[in-house]
Amino acid sequence: MKKLIAFMILAPPMFGAVVFGWILVRGPRMTVQHHIREFQMVLPGPAQGSVSVKPVTTSVTAKQGVMEGPRATTALLAQGRVYYDYYCLFCHGSEGAGDGPVGNSYVPRPADLRRSSLEAYPDGELLRRMLTGTGHEPVLERVVPQRHRWPLLLYLRALGTTH
Repeated sequence: MKKLIAFMILAPPMFGAVVFGWILVRGPRMTVQHHIREFQMVLPGPAQGSVSVKPVTTSVTAKQGVMEGPRATTALLAQGRVYYDYYCLFCHGSEGAGDGPVGNSYVPRPADLRRSSLEAYPDGELLRRMLTGTGHEPVLERVVPQRHRWPLLLYLRALGTTH
């Protein structure tokens, strides 16, 4: 009986040591493990017959810079202010001066949206620059829905006239 109890107590650690020893001797060698780094990777091309899912912004790509949006009304400007608070406030600040809480951490700082040079851009060109501009704006093309774009543009134009 004592031999059985001793065997039951000593067998699991001995079995573990045997398995661990086998892994050390026969197991994978980390120094010779095959790996592919990101810059060495060659990705396959798109499947034949596939269609791109990149959103097409017809309002901007149709006639770049030539389009004209709706006329500013009180209701559209109020909508534009709400959308400005959604998408622009954190970087450009509440007055559009480029001094928002997130924008202060960027180098270079976000643009002052009140500057007079913005008035020179046609509506379509300004809209395109808003959605696909430099810095962190390129994500706006995927984030800002079509129905929010013109009110946002009208509010941006109003920022320049109030200061």
